[in-house]
This record gives sequence, structure tokens and C-alpha cells, in this order.
Amino acid sequence: MAKKKILIVDDEPDILKTMKIFLETEGFDIITAVDGVSALDKIRKDNPDVVILDIMIPKADGYKVCRIIKFDKKRKVTPVIIFTAKAQESDERMAKECRADAYITKPFQPDVLLGKIKELLEYAE
Repeated sequence: MAKKKILIVDDEPDILKTMKIFLETEGFDIITAVDGVSALDKIRKDNPDVVILDIMIPKADGYKVCRIIKFDKKRKVTPVIIFTAKAQESDERMAKECRADAYITKPFQPDVLLGKIKELLEYAE
């Protein structure tokens, strides 16, 4: 079975590095982006199985990127996990409005993130 590909979008290098190492040790193929525009380019080019998306990123925020993914006929089934330090109810409501599949706040529990990724991959198949 081919490795599942995950795109992690975050403008904080330490978070990108930590998540990349963690998810690679769990057997995933990881690609990264640091802003909304490069994230959309990588989604089109690499066709990831899951997108983990920070809200506060440059060039196009996570909500906008999520909306673009979910309104694209070819990619609307791609699971999107909003991954953010913003823990307000209004932020979570915005994530639902842009059709995100999950909402996880930082700092994160690795097992919670991994469980959500596996659940969304199972559901997507």
C-alpha cells in the first residue's frame, strides 16, 4: 500500500519540523508549506490525502485555503484539519463554515492528531 501523503501548512518552522518528524515516524509521506499560496500550489501539484492547516498563515489565511479546497470539485473530499492556537468558539464556528473536517488546537496531543488523521483517512476511502 502506498504511503498516505499529508500536507502540513504552518508558518512556524519549529511546529512544521516537529509535526513532520512525528508523522514520518508514523509512516506518512509529508510535504510542507509556510503560506496559503504555496499550500494551494502544493495541493494542486501533490494531491495530498490530508491537509493540516494553520489559520494564521501569510498570503491567504487557513479559512480561505480551506474554502478553496472544499469548493474545488476535484478536491472537496480531501480531509482538512484546522490546526491552530486560536481556541475561541467563533474560530471553531468559522472552521465549520468553511467545511473543515476537524479542528485541533495547539499545543496538541500527538495521539489525538494521529487518531483524527487515521479516522479521516478511513472515512475518505
